Amino acid sequence: MAHPPANEPSAAPARQRWLALAVLCLGVLMIVLDTTIVNVALPSIRADLQFTETTLVWVVNAYMLTFGGFLLLGGRLGDLYGHRRLFLAGITAFSLASLGCGLSHTQGALVAARALQGVAGAVVSAVSLSLIMTLFTTPADRAKAMGVYGFVCASGGSIGVLLGGLLTGTLGWPAIFLVNLPIGLLVFVASWRLLPSARGPAVRLRLDLAGAGSITLSLMLAVYAVVDGQAAGWWSARTLGLLVAALLFAAFIAIERRVAAPLVPLGLFRLRNVATANAAGVLWAAAMFAWFFISALYMQAVLGYSPMQVGLGFLPANLLMAAFSLGLSARIVMRFGLRGPLAAGLGIAALGLAWFARAPVQGQFLLHVLPPMLLLGLGAGVAFNPMLLAAMSDVPPEDAGLASGVVNTAFMMGGALGLALLASLAAALSAQALAAGLAPTAALHAGYQLALWLGAVCAGAASLLCALGLRTPAAAAAAASPGAASHGA
Repeated sequence: MAHPPANEPSAAPARQRWLALAVLCLGVLMIVLDTTIVNVALPSIRADLQFTETTLVWVVNAYMLTFGGFLLLGGRLGDLYGHRRLFLAGITAFSLASLGCGLSHTQGALVAARALQGVAGAVVSAVSLSLIMTLFTTPADRAKAMGVYGFVCASGGSIGVLLGGLLTGTLGWPAIFLVNLPIGLLVFVASWRLLPSARGPAVRLRLDLAGAGSITLSLMLAVYAVVDGQAAGWWSARTLGLLVAALLFAAFIAIERRVAAPLVPLGLFRLRNVATANAAGVLWAAAMFAWFFISALYMQAVLGYSPMQVGLGFLPANLLMAAFSLGLSARIVMRFGLRGPLAAGLGIAALGLAWFARAPVQGQFLLHVLPPMLLLGLGAGVAFNPMLLAAMSDVPPEDAGLASGVVNTAFMMGGALGLALLASLAAALSAQALAAGLAPTAALHAGYQLALWLGAVCAGAASLLCALGLRTPAAAAAAASPGAASHGA
């Protein structure tokens, strides 16, 4: 798409781009919220639909399973058939699945609708970053736009806890799903008017069906084995799905090396920034999930906070993330590049997790909760924007959806697998402490401390990896050179 001359600014298209970003982020917020908003409503869902403790987990797992499995496929479909078209299809499917969830009167109907939500959410998440890269071509605008997107992704989980508590307490659990209908309709109509409608190169390329099938099944089996492994037993036949997932992943690599139009060109990972940012993203996601879920459990199970108080406890971090993600982070990136801010932000987050890990059983909000929340909000606000930019840097436009799907998959798999592992280790330590005679609350606290310490190690390792592995991408170098403002990225 041609850019207007530097001396003829086009204010209307600029306004349209930022309005389009707001609509994209609203759609993505729906997806992010549904990963956590349902947690607060689980007791009500269990009572109304007669779930058992064992089956109730599938209200959450069905969403995670399909979301994690379809991210790469959703991103590539956007590249082939048009990001706008796939975004609209994803929003429509997600809204219809939300209606199905809200109207469910049986366990099977709710779990099936949640699985469809996960598929649709994967498509929306995978193509949204590609649309942002298409809408914003200059390094400065792209950094600002990624900051907004990063804030939505990073803060959506804690917003979901607050909103879930409010809706469940006032209107009942179906409201947490039905609220998506008016939002989805608004996003669809606004996206139809505002998003660019360029088609992907579907006429030239064919979808790699063998690669798509093998990687999707591999990811779904891996998520299934981990999220259900703790309940099923780590050596059960169910958990051996991890072995099958590994075999399918090996088959996927073999397919991608031979097929003419691969789903994932393996040369993508020869791009140093892409490989480094995705590896760091796996570690950072594990740390983020440890922060959100384990610290929420600490506040609720150890300190006795209500769900609404837990959500309010995250508010200081959300405000800091908003301040940095919605402006400050972009200016920092334009001034210092990607490597320094990313490594510093992850390091600050590691300190916040370590501080949280030292919180005692009789912790106080002002001393043991607020300071680490502020550090984590600061670290996440600084780091999220440059991490997304690094993961998408140096990628040609025709592979933007693929790169988006890869980084989203890295976050999803790192978060799901990391949290499952940390929660399992925490539960094992708590069981040992309880058997040794510790009070139940103190035993839980010991397990939470271990998980938070390990989360701090993950964030610290991600910080070191970025400090040593990232290089200045071409876009950032161009932004630092004279006259860069007149060039697109």
